[in-house]
Amino acid sequence: MASATPHVLARDGRDERPLVAHIVYRLDVGGLENILIELVRHLPREQFRHVIICIADYTAFSARVPEDVPIHALHKTPGLGLGMFFRLWRLLRRLRPDIVHSSNLAALECQPVAALSGVPARVHAEHGWDMADLDGTNPKYRRLRRWLSPWVHRHVTVSAHLARYLTDVARIPTERVQHIVNGVDTERFTADLTAPSSAPECRVIGTVGRLAPVKDQVTLVQAFALLRARMPEQFPSLRLVLIGDGPEAGKLRALVAELGIEDQTSLPGNCSEMPEQLRELDLFVLPSLAEGIPVTVLEAMATGLPVVASRVGGLPELVEDGVNGTLISPGDAEALSVVLAAYVADPERARREGQAARQRAVETFGLPRMVDAYAALYQEVLVAHGARRVPVARERQ
Repeated sequence: MASATPHVLARDGRDERPLVAHIVYRLDVGGLENILIELVRHLPREQFRHVIICIADYTAFSARVPEDVPIHALHKTPGLGLGMFFRLWRLLRRLRPDIVHSSNLAALECQPVAALSGVPARVHAEHGWDMADLDGTNPKYRRLRRWLSPWVHRHVTVSAHLARYLTDVARIPTERVQHIVNGVDTERFTADLTAPSSAPECRVIGTVGRLAPVKDQVTLVQAFALLRARMPEQFPSLRLVLIGDGPEAGKLRALVAELGIEDQTSLPGNCSEMPEQLRELDLFVLPSLAEGIPVTVLEAMATGLPVVASRVGGLPELVEDGVNGTLISPGDAEALSVVLAAYVADPERARREGQAARQRAVETFGLPRMVDAYAALYQEVLVAHGARRVPVARERQ
């Protein structure tokens, strides 16, 4: 009589399912953090358990994390913060995760600590750039990625642009770099099906994102104000919405007042009901100076909005000129104003490109595709480096 397949417990001895420790700098409103939440919510519960480790701290945004997912904060102080690495080592020794999944450059330094604490399988994800390294040319960060790479079993990038940077510039071996595109819940983010079939006016222009220099909402505000002279008859009926919060909030409010567009501009801060907020827009704009694959653009596309975005990072992988939106040069308010005016003058174009954006989001950037890719990756690195098997997931209904 054949014996039953023995159950193999995770490293912590508490469960057959492996424990994944996600390491981020801070759990706050943002695209990376949204992806993390979607992963812990949607990866098969019969296959994986999760814990979140914040290098700094976490905010009220953590309320979106499932109740059975613990959150730990290491409270790193400014500077080197060497004590944080010891606290991380001690925490990992106690938690005994099977996989560490760190995200972005600030968390990459945690990979050697994870290895030294005994974590067998280690993944690091790159989600985008910041103001200190807009185009990946900063030699310090390039060397840091190269030097720390041997501690990482698999580098994940959200865009092909980032994948090329890691292999061609940081010189990380191609076989250890994997491109997994971000995904969005296209059932939650969807067009307003109650809207009339005829093309409405294109009146509400908006953006979503952290109010920070790298997102360059300043250029959008300036471009919107230029519409006053470009189309004086239509301008009074136009509205600008800047959803989000951050260090540039005060500067943006002052600029709005200086340009005399307070009555037409809304800065509501962070909004919890994002699908509803997006359905209030007619045109989505992302004037960023640098990006990976921004979740906000995917959400806007799924909502059926045409997207105007900077030709940087992974944005050309999402927006196709004249099909589902328009790509522009970053930092050029005059050129952006011309593009905005064209959409206002041609609402049928906005409707047509919005439909194409929705179709592309559903076909290419659905959430299940991303979740399945990460599940397969975790399985692969565990088998290769963790010497164990992941429980088989039940087939999705």
